Amino acid sequence: MSVIGHADRAKPLRDYCLGLAMPGERKSVEPLAAVTAPARVAAQHQSLLHFVANAPWSDEAVLGTVRALVQPAIERGGPIEAWLIDDTGFPKKGRHSVGVTRQYCGELGKQDNCQVAVTLSIANRSASLPIAYRLYLPEDWAADAERRAAAKVPEQIVFQTKGAIALDQIRAACRQEVPRGVVVMDAGYGNNTRLRDAISALDLRYTPASSRARRYGHPACRRRRRGRGSVVERGTYVARQATSRSRSRRWPSACRKRRGAASRGARRRAAD
Repeated sequence: MSVIGHADRAKPLRDYCLGLAMPGERKSVEPLAAVTAPARVAAQHQSLLHFVANAPWSDEAVLGTVRALVQPAIERGGPIEAWLIDDTGFPKKGRHSVGVTRQYCGELGKQDNCQVAVTLSIANRSASLPIAYRLYLPEDWAADAERRAAAKVPEQIVFQTKGAIALDQIRAACRQEVPRGVVVMDAGYGNNTRLRDAISALDLRYTPASSRARRYGHPACRRRRRGRGSVVERGTYVARQATSRSRSRRWPSACRKRRGAASRGARRRAAD
């Protein structure tokens, strides 16, 4: 518990995690207090609010401790095969929660009011584990001094694209000597040339599930599907094609021909 700074924070941490895991749509502090301590909601509310909003502990340190505990258990099912870049949307009402704005929310499958966090996870065919997690601060939030001050956003937090955040997470994982795997990313990241080039410069293989690749029917280009082999087996062919900028846009010829006689323009778009 040293990563959270003080022994008195151990119980609020357990209660907060328990509340997040329990049933219930709203995961703000007040409903969490009601489900974790129904006999003393007001006192529990204050305890959790202080832990979440005022206690100075490091997210990175906590995630590092979690990885040290969980990674050996994952590796009992086999070596780490993949690093997964993704982002997660959290639907939100109002405009006061940090980073909330109208943007694409994966949970809803459309643009709506939400927060978004960028994550990096390690995975093999048996399990996955988030090892980095950072809230995305949209540009309108980053430039709004009044809202930043009200939400206590630290001055050192500036606007970064999701791709830049993901790259910071990947570089940190390399420095921490996390067991390497193929970097798997969806179209939102896979179409980012700078990100792909930077990943290659770190001597990492990657498989971008780009929108162009998904357009065609070759199994190597299909989006990874739940329960059908490992993420690496499904993407290794594309990963080999994507180890450098000069080759990252060359998809298997079968991807261009699977659906019959594609036009020359369609073939050119597939090769881009």
